[in-house]
Amino acid sequence: MNATTPRPLLVVGAGIAGVTAALEAAEAGHQVVLIDREPAVGGRVLRHHRYFPKMCPPACGMEVNIQRLERSRRVRALMQTELVAARRDPHGWSVTLASAPAYVGPRCTACGECSQVCPAAVADPHNLGMSRVPAIRLPHGGAWPRQYVLDRSACPEGCRKCVEACKCDAIDLGAQPGKSELEAGAIVLCTGWQPYPIEKLPELGGGELQDVIANVQLERLGAADGPTQGKILRPSDGQAPRAVAFVQCAGSRDVNHLPYCSGICCQASLKQALYVREQLPECAVTIYYIDRRTPGRAEDLLARVTATAGVNLIKGKVGRIEASDGGQLVLRVEDVEAGRLLEAKADLVVLATGMVPNLREGALGLDLRRDEDGFGLDDLDAGVLVAGVARRPEDVAACVRDATGAAAKAIVAAASCASSSAGGAAARGA
Repeated sequence: MNATTPRPLLVVGAGIAGVTAALEAAEAGHQVVLIDREPAVGGRVLRHHRYFPKMCPPACGMEVNIQRLERSRRVRALMQTELVAARRDPHGWSVTLASAPAYVGPRCTACGECSQVCPAAVADPHNLGMSRVPAIRLPHGGAWPRQYVLDRSACPEGCRKCVEACKCDAIDLGAQPGKSELEAGAIVLCTGWQPYPIEKLPELGGGELQDVIANVQLERLGAADGPTQGKILRPSDGQAPRAVAFVQCAGSRDVNHLPYCSGICCQASLKQALYVREQLPECAVTIYYIDRRTPGRAEDLLARVTATAGVNLIKGKVGRIEASDGGQLVLRVEDVEAGRLLEAKADLVVLATGMVPNLREGALGLDLRRDEDGFGLDDLDAGVLVAGVARRPEDVAACVRDATGAAAKAIVAAASCASSSAGGAAARGA
């Protein structure tokens, strides 16, 4: 490829931000390579039960984007692929991509016969490990590409049942990882986030008390394709809770954990309080908060929740959660407005943990600029743009707007690089 041939844009991460950036750039006329280490697009959005403030399921929005991806002739999606090295050159970037072994190839028709005979089970990543699935399976019901994946390490020694069941000859148990080189005009990083681990919050029962869960886990409990088929149940005994407590800023705004506010946790808990009450109308819901951060349209969501019978919001910091002899959880709370310490009981506690950027895990082979909290910063001169929660904590709607802007900036950066390279080549020719 030379300076007169436009290079594609490389979009790293195929969650809502990455898919948006890829589609917006492609529909503006640019070739795009979209990569993700997961086997299907959608990221964490498809693990949500509902969006706020409309309380609609996330699948509806992703279905539209998947249709756009299927129609696009300018987006090449490479799943189970990571960026491992990058080198700046006069025309943009030369990058190295590493791909996981393709145990199940493109001949797969997703018929499911291999999964039916598979004797091995693994923790389901889509359900955050709260259920088990066959080692060979569709990643989840809405997966695109609609192609099965295999956790090869779980296979019993010598087992070939899936291969024998596959009528399309789509399974290769001996597949090897691969590497490829790609030239890109600019790079858009949409690498997403991880929830702050509740195991780092033992004083709140995180990782120690079964009925203390993270807000992302409650999303899966509420989802129809979740580990309980949409029933909100206590992990300890499978019973519906009669009292649910939400603990805000669990590990956030804390110098010992995450010093920053993740911005959307208040809104997420308000949303969850509504669907808990919808499913369990007799359940008492309490939200313990430091501040109620609900800007813009989220004020309407806050007003709706505060007017909902059975939901109580208490300004107070939860300092400790312990198990009682009767099986309930005891929360020790500083009630700020009442000026007193109190003990409250709940059957299920949901910790509103913050967002940790995946960029903290490594720089992807790039000399990436980051802020003091580990979120990425744009480098327009280098042609590296950052979007979604890789750039800052934000909700889905903000991620979509952010990604659209990043796509536009990447187009400008790639064009600038190509123009300067072409000018240099012309000058040398003269």
